[in-house]
Amino acid sequence: MAPRVLAGHLNGNGLRIGVVVSRFNDFICERLLDGALDCLKRHGVADGDILVARVPGALEIPVTARRLALSKRHDAVVALGCVIRGETSHYEQVCSELARGIAAAALESGRPVTFGVVTTETLMQAIERAGAKGGNRGWDAALAALEMVNLFKSLD
Repeated sequence: MAPRVLAGHLNGNGLRIGVVVSRFNDFICERLLDGALDCLKRHGVADGDILVARVPGALEIPVTARRLALSKRHDAVVALGCVIRGETSHYEQVCSELARGIAAAALESGRPVTFGVVTTETLMQAIERAGAKGGNRGWDAALAALEMVNLFKSLD
């Protein structure tokens, strides 16, 4: 007998998605946001079912994502931001706390909180991950959110 395998699908019809996006490095973050919104809309999420919360910087993303996830008004939360080593002397601490906080928000809320934060050494690397050769991490995080919501529904 073959094992039973569950996987999430990518249909966003009827899903409510929260998106948290940092204003710091807004040139990159706006491209991430555009990618995430494009992904959500192309997969059936209605404009009225998407909430975008703008925060000042990367370290404000986790607490906002947590609040959105715990509100239970959103099926998933997409976290978007950009941290470039050259622009901060505390790069490792910011990246570490950001990742830890986003994971904690997901674990505490029991809802998908996906990581669409670009962490790079240079501005050029960030540009590549926000819609150039390296794809768009905002799109990727939104797609992961849809898949995870639908997987969770099939697990329930």
